[in-house]
Amino acid sequence: MQEFIGVAPPVLLFLLGAAGLAGWVDAVSGGGGLIQLPALLIGLPNAAPATVLGTNKCSSIIGTTAAAVTYRRAAVNDMKTAVPMAIAAFFGSAVGAHLATRIPGSYFRPLALILLLIVGAWTLLRPALGEDQDLRWHGTENHVRHGVAAVAMGALIGTYDGVFGPGTGTFLVFGLVSLLGYSFLNASAIAKVVNVSTNLAAIIVFGLGGHVLWILGITMGLANLTGAVIGARTAVRKGSGFVRIVFLVVVGLLLLRMGYDIVVH
Repeated sequence: MQEFIGVAPPVLLFLLGAAGLAGWVDAVSGGGGLIQLPALLIGLPNAAPATVLGTNKCSSIIGTTAAAVTYRRAAVNDMKTAVPMAIAAFFGSAVGAHLATRIPGSYFRPLALILLLIVGAWTLLRPALGEDQDLRWHGTENHVRHGVAAVAMGALIGTYDGVFGPGTGTFLVFGLVSLLGYSFLNASAIAKVVNVSTNLAAIIVFGLGGHVLWILGITMGLANLTGAVIGARTAVRKGSGFVRIVFLVVVGLLLLRMGYDIVVH
């Protein structure tokens, strides 16, 4: 069979399926990179790591944007928090993507693994966490504290996303729930806006370096978009309890994957 965009048809079908599933997971709770990034590593075994990361971002941003719009239409998104947080995350991601060309991602695996253990245990031991929205800081004076915390979180997690990536959406959702008091549903909606920003910054950096397979990334992005819209609608319909369950499953899978990577490498 003739290859399409440099990829054999069976491999392309595999990548499209992975992108669609990743879009669904990412829209619900974050963590779509857990599926799509390994799929690209398998499907493009001879590609440079930066090219795999850049192509992954190209696909992801299409689905993430669709999920953010879907959440926005459902009126579960706090744009006053999401926009400043996204701006900070954009610059953090740009710095991180620049560092990614110089620092091996393996340096960050142990730290990410420890953080995920804390995130999973904390969420599991607190069943009521994120069930209802109860913002930590209320009123005009405390609104400043809320904004500063959101911006700092965006910059820090954005840098992590640019330099390494796996678990970014998961960390965003957990931070918004545990530190700022959002419900899981609203946190996931805000995280999508921030993810669009971090993906865009990374794409600019990787794209300028020639590390994006644009046609493949856009093709996978259409599948990612389909999964993302379905995932966002499912999350809105089923609510925070459903998002929490998917969140815990994703955390568990991320722990297994990163633990395996550390043992093997």
